This record gives sequence, structure tokens and C-alpha cells, in this order.
Amino acid sequence: MALTWCRDLTPADWLSRVGTPPGQLITFGPAGFEAYARLRFIPDPIRPGQQEADVEVGDDHLLDIEQTRRALHLLARFTSSAQDCYFCVWEGYSDIPLPTHVRSGALLELPHRRYGLLHGCIGDIDGWEAALGSGGPIAPPALVWPADQRWCLASDVDPHWAGIGASPAAIDALNAQTTLDVIRADPSGEQPEYR
Repeated sequence: MALTWCRDLTPADWLSRVGTPPGQLITFGPAGFEAYARLRFIPDPIRPGQQEADVEVGDDHLLDIEQTRRALHLLARFTSSAQDCYFCVWEGYSDIPLPTHVRSGALLELPHRRYGLLHGCIGDIDGWEAALGSGGPIAPPALVWPADQRWCLASDVDPHWAGIGASPAAIDALNAQTTLDVIRADPSGEQPEYR
């Protein structure tokens, strides 16, 4: 399957139906999942006022898109609709310009953000850069969920992590990965942030 832009945005209606606080919705997805976690693209800050630029990671550190790709492939085991998934692209990404017909059409509107909506399968994340960018590293999808809504991954532009809502078993499986830095999280609580 190939990623296709959606004109019909109703598959995303469930995101705003549950009454999730705006900040939580764009960083963890909708409320109502049994468990939540943060996929840390870089380690959390260790001192007040620390900047992201102060973080030192090794040359082998995985890019955000690669970490997201690995998380989504694992999450594919926890849905019956891995071949029927939705991906959101924030309209403000400079490395993923929305096509003119998407920008001038209906955009998914959530508090403080607007997105283009794509439909495809989990495997389409493997060609994300080629399908939406110039082939080089680009931002991960802002939101991803399968049609059965068994989980949601949210990667907002501001945090240094992606939030994931899912079943406890899915979160445990992510946490067990040695190539990903995943920790359980309370989406209603304050999250670490860089200044």
C-alpha cells in the first residue's frame, strides 16, 4: 500500500471526541488508553534550564524518525488493522511541505495544531522520507493510529519525546526494547522539558 492524502477527515474524529486536554492530545494522543509511555528521542534534561543542544549523544544515536519507525513496527503486533492506519503531518514542518491540494483543502484541526491526514499501512513508515521528503531525514509523523484505535503515537514538534497510548502489554513490549528508550508516563502530569 502507498500513503495517500485523505480528503475525508472523519477517521480522525475520535481524537477530539474524548475531551482530552489540548496539550495532552497533541503530545500523548487521546485519553482513555490503559497505559501511556514516552519514547525519548534524547535523554530527559538533568538540570534546570538545560538546552537540547547541551545533550551529547553518540554517533550511532538513532534519528527521531528511525526511533519512531521501530516503535511503530513493534506496535503493529498490537492491532488487528496494521494494513489500515492513519498518519498526521503537521502543517508547520519545514521538511515536509504539504502539497497544495492538501493545504487548500480540509486540514485536521486540533487545539494549537493543523495537520494533513494520510492513510496507509504501518509498513509505509519505512518509505516515509522518500514519500514525503527529499529522501533525507525528516520529522516523524505527528500522530499515528490504526483504524481499530488500539493505540496512538503522538510526536509533537516541541517535546524531545513521543507520547504513546496503548494497552499495558504494548507499553511493556516497547519498554523491553533495548534499542529504544521508553518509559511509562502519566499524560496528565508535568513532563520533563528542555528550555
